Amino acid sequence: MPSPRRSGLMVAVAFLLTAITACSSGSSGDGLASDSPLPTEIPAGTTLVIADQGERQQVALAASGQLDTLPFGHEFATFQGAPAILEAFRADAVDVAWAGEIMAIQSLVAGDDVRVVAALQTDNGLNMGIAPGASDITSLAGLKGRRIGYAEGTSQQAFVLRALDRAGLSVDDVTLVPMALPDFPDALRSNQIDAAPMSEPVFSRYMQSPGASALPRAETATLSDGVSYLYAAGTALSDPGTAAAIRAYVAAYITAVDWANDNRDVWIDEYFVKSQGLTADDGRRILDASGPTSFPRLDENLVAVQQHIVDVIDEAGELPRPVEAADAYDLRFDEVVATTVAEVGAAHTRDRSRGDNP
Repeated sequence: MPSPRRSGLMVAVAFLLTAITACSSGSSGDGLASDSPLPTEIPAGTTLVIADQGERQQVALAASGQLDTLPFGHEFATFQGAPAILEAFRADAVDVAWAGEIMAIQSLVAGDDVRVVAALQTDNGLNMGIAPGASDITSLAGLKGRRIGYAEGTSQQAFVLRALDRAGLSVDDVTLVPMALPDFPDALRSNQIDAAPMSEPVFSRYMQSPGASALPRAETATLSDGVSYLYAAGTALSDPGTAAAIRAYVAAYITAVDWANDNRDVWIDEYFVKSQGLTADDGRRILDASGPTSFPRLDENLVAVQQHIVDVIDEAGELPRPVEAADAYDLRFDEVVATTVAEVGAAHTRDRSRGDNP
């Protein structure tokens, strides 16, 4: 079938208005140039609105003790998927967000002023869920002729395209079914689609469904670089006080996530069990698969990884216009990342010996 083309992101503004409670404050009105040194002084009354997914940032900050030490006001808004977060950035409704690496490409294509200020990396955390009525799909090659859930502007998009490429298939060999990420599990359960990529903890919840199955991890383990990003709005970065708050937030969140690396059992209980309603065994299995989180430098190596993803999407005919990955990064934050990683004893590259992972 022809590759789907859609001119917008599948998110309603009305949904965003109910999900977001406030906009940022503390703006001074004085523009900060993109090549100016990052400020460190946070004016009284400065507040960041933080876009979260699955309460992951909020729980990590609270459990690690970092939330109570943030030197600025903060409000969390919960979203499902990068497209909704990107719409919130466009509405100037959030200042900083955690999302997958594909949002950087989507924002570049749309000409949005959003920048990467930190990177997190695990082993691939995406899985290919299989519908109860399609349990005969046991390999990537078995996707030929099947209906696959497809969410443009998400990490799952690149995952699907890489899966097809790995199997020697093209988008014309399958039926890509456009839908929002939150709809994947129900669409699988009702056999509206045959397969869909899912991240944790959504995948673990789906696997509790009668008849649910998934492709073996050996088939999908290398289809993602496991990179996610902290993003900041360009308008927020242009305000000295807000930029200083974002700088402090990057350091706090790296510290919180590295705390989770070193306090695996507590993190499982606080996040996977109490926040997400999974079992401790689910949490252990998820962490065994993902491994500890590392924090790559914001440098040319990371840009090259992102450019490769751009090229994969472009080669599949899914990129509306050419973009350069390097334009998505605010490299001034590399110093913050490097300093914080050194201070807390974290790592820039993946090290599976940490966190009691096999």
